[in-house]
Amino acid sequence: MKVYVVRIGGNFEAALGKAFREMCRGDKICLQNLFSSGVLSLKVNTLGGPKISTSPSLASSLAKVALSAGSGEVIIWDRSEWELKRAGYRIKRRGKIKVIATDSPRVGYWDRLFTYGEVGSLFSRIQVFADASISLAVLKDHDMAGVTLSMKNYYGAIHNPNKYHDDGCDPFIPQVFLTRPVSSRHTLSIIDATRAQFHRGPSYHSRWFAKPGVLILGRDPVAVDHFGWRLIEKLRARAGLPSLKEEGREPHWIFTAEKMGIGKTKYQVVEL
Repeated sequence: MKVYVVRIGGNFEAALGKAFREMCRGDKICLQNLFSSGVLSLKVNTLGGPKISTSPSLASSLAKVALSAGSGEVIIWDRSEWELKRAGYRIKRRGKIKVIATDSPRVGYWDRLFTYGEVGSLFSRIQVFADASISLAVLKDHDMAGVTLSMKNYYGAIHNPNKYHDDGCDPFIPQVFLTRPVSSRHTLSIIDATRAQFHRGPSYHSRWFAKPGVLILGRDPVAVDHFGWRLIEKLRARAGLPSLKEEGREPHWIFTAEKMGIGKTKYQVVEL
C-alpha cells in the first residue's frame, strides 16, 4: 500500500494531476474507480474556520478533475452552510458542481439509523445518496482523539458526533467509518496539509500553526491517517512539544482501525 505526498508548487490541479498519474501507474487504479460516473461526495472539513479548513481552491480543483474523469455530479459539502461560508466557500445549489450542506434546503439527515458496533447514527442525505465519497480532511491535532484526519472527517456526516468522543474516540472513529454509508462509498482519503494545527486543535491557534505545503493522499485511510499523525508529531517535536503519547493523547483508534481490517500502518511513501 502506498501513501502519496505531493508538494504544492503552482496550483492544486497540477498537483492532483501529478498524484493521480502516479497512482494510476503505481496502484493500477483508474480515475473512474475513484470518481464514480454518478454523484461524487467531497466531504470537506470547515469546523476550524478560515485559517484551518479544507482549502476551497483544493475542493474546487478536485471537483473539476472528477468531472473531467467522468463524474456526473460533484457535491462539495459539510455540516452547515454557515461553516462553509465562514471558511471561504460560496454556496452553489445548482450545476454539476454543487456546494451545499446538510442544513441546506431539502437536504437534512436520512431517517434510517445506520449502526456498526457501538455506533448508531443518522447520516446526511448527501452521504447516503452519493455513489462514491472522498474524505477531504485537514491536518489537525485534536484535544480528545489525538489527531483528526480522513476517517474522523466523517463525524461531520452524522447527527450525533458528540456521543463518540469518549476514550479518545476509540473504537468509534473506525466504527463510524465502517457504517454502510461510509464504507460502501469511500474511495480515497486526502489530507490538506498545506496548513496544519499541530497543538491545541481542532480550533485554530496561531502559536501552533504551520504550513507544510503538501497534500497527503491514498486509497488506504489507515495508512494516510497514520502518515498524517507522524507528520504532526514531527511538527510538535520541532516546536519543543511532547509527543501525543507523552500527553496521553496517542491516537489508538488508528491501530484499532487496522485491527478491524480498514487498512495498514505499514506502507510505502511516494513523494512527488
